[in-house]
Amino acid sequence: MGTAALAVLAAGVTPASAATTTIRAGSATAAPYSGNVQAALLGVATVSTSIGSGSCDESTMTGSVNSDGTGLAIAAAGFSGANGGPCSGTTSSTITAQNLPWTGGAVAHDPNGTNGRDASVTIANFRVQAVVDLFGGITCVFGGTLTADGFNGDNPDRPDTGSTEAQVGVNGATVSKQGGSWLCPSTATVTATYELTGESSAGSGTYDQSLHVTG
Repeated sequence: MGTAALAVLAAGVTPASAATTTIRAGSATAAPYSGNVQAALLGVATVSTSIGSGSCDESTMTGSVNSDGTGLAIAAAGFSGANGGPCSGTTSSTITAQNLPWTGGAVAHDPNGTNGRDASVTIANFRVQAVVDLFGGITCVFGGTLTADGFNGDNPDRPDTGSTEAQVGVNGATVSKQGGSWLCPSTATVTATYELTGESSAGSGTYDQSLHVTG
């Protein structure tokens, strides 16, 4: 059921250093990038709660961000199991994003390299509903702000070294219940990695532009 939290993809901290952040189109010396972005799940996203655990095989989020890391917004988000079915595990869940767009997020360069990262990523105001195949079917709503680590595609500490794109890693992040049945757990723990790309041709809907965060 906690798989609902995947809707977040989530990810970062409040960007105190946003003024010194630059998102670039492909490398540390490339031109600044502003525009549409996509987060695509790498591998499997897992969620555990007090009443069960589950995993999603497919998840994609699209949105936009400014080159200084401000204004990160998620306009669309989807989460499912293999072949578009429910997320599965000890419980299965059908996940639906709510209250889109999720605005108020940001990317902030981290000069200290906390957890080996290059940046923090914040997705704010997310809200997702999970209809869980448990006790005859219950509905749970999770939401809030999720914090994650951002990695450039050449960072050896990135979560998935099989991908050379920028990544966001959520490692054991806790999200809170916002509504639904009294049977829903108060929290869920999420672990997931997303690959981040932009558009080489603005507005094309083709996410083929590598991204790189600098200070």
